[in-house]
Amino acid sequence: MAPVIRCLRQADWATPFVIATGQQNGLLEGALNDFNILPDHIIPYDPKGADLAPILASLVGKLDKALDRIRPEIVIAQGDTTSVFAASLAALYRRIPFVHVEAGLRTGNMSAPFPEEFHRRAIAVSTLLHCAPTEAAASHLRDEGIPENRILMSGNTVIDALMNAASGKPAPPSGFPEIPKPILLTAHRRENFGQPLREALAAIRAFVDATPDTGVFFPVHPNPAARLIAHEILSNHDRIVLAEPTSYPEIVGAMQRSWLVITDSGGLQEEAPALGKPVLVLRDVTERPEAVTAGAVRVVGTKHSHVFKALTDLRFDTAAYERMARPIFPYGDGHAAQRIVAALRMRMAVQTSAEAYVAVRQHRGAAWTNLHLRS
Repeated sequence: MAPVIRCLRQADWATPFVIATGQQNGLLEGALNDFNILPDHIIPYDPKGADLAPILASLVGKLDKALDRIRPEIVIAQGDTTSVFAASLAALYRRIPFVHVEAGLRTGNMSAPFPEEFHRRAIAVSTLLHCAPTEAAASHLRDEGIPENRILMSGNTVIDALMNAASGKPAPPSGFPEIPKPILLTAHRRENFGQPLREALAAIRAFVDATPDTGVFFPVHPNPAARLIAHEILSNHDRIVLAEPTSYPEIVGAMQRSWLVITDSGGLQEEAPALGKPVLVLRDVTERPEAVTAGAVRVVGTKHSHVFKALTDLRFDTAAYERMARPIFPYGDGHAAQRIVAALRMRMAVQTSAEAYVAVRQHRGAAWTNLHLRS
């Protein structure tokens, strides 16, 4: 959302009011600092354990109170997290138009990713403007009956942020491996917790053991379900670095210097191909098929044999690696935020004109009524 916030700050017709829900609070604070964003309102995160229903209920209630106080013309949120679903519900109940950035992503499988696939579909029902990152995402929305005038082919704002950060050639994180073929690894998806993550990480360690010119940099997610397995499988290896979460510029610097990216994240599936870095996805399905079709991303799942083979293929088949290692931009050209803010301005202008027209009609109607009564 940082590029959208920046564009709205520069506009002379809008005042952005930024609400932070506190979900993944440590990571959020770092990201806000990276983009020089100071929230106007912070909702303390009260997880009440790992169960999703209490988290959702808490967020909806607190967002509802915030919206009642702020009285915004529009609510905008990006992605498919519990926070975004809560924001769409709170806006619906207050009858405030909701704008969904990164709309239309689908896997067709409610369990992968879970619960994000449900969130996306539920959010779509009450959304006024769907900002689709790709034509495929826009097509999903049309298939679900969303009118064309509510779909904006914007591109993804993540590419706006990436291109801005990459242009400065940021330094990689401290401890990034100085070896010929470093691998950037991230893993945190809920559906991979347990044995799937264990198998995938064991395969990665086995590959590094077998190839002395490779190593891994892994900024470990703070979720204990991911953190414990990461340290259990990957610790005590001289070419595997388990690091704390890093800043966004450092992650961009790490991508720029990596030989390969391995992830179950959505964002990195979009960002790494734009930098010409091959991506192996530790999932069985992806809602971002465009880079797979273009040949820059492979969905390999989490089974030990599949992950190890994919890594080995890219290490020893130079032609296969080079086919994947070319910059592609299926997710945007770096101007998504400008398109979104322009669309918002147009809709606000249309809404204002419509309201003015109704007010004039009502005024004239009252005048004629008064005239009729007097006569």
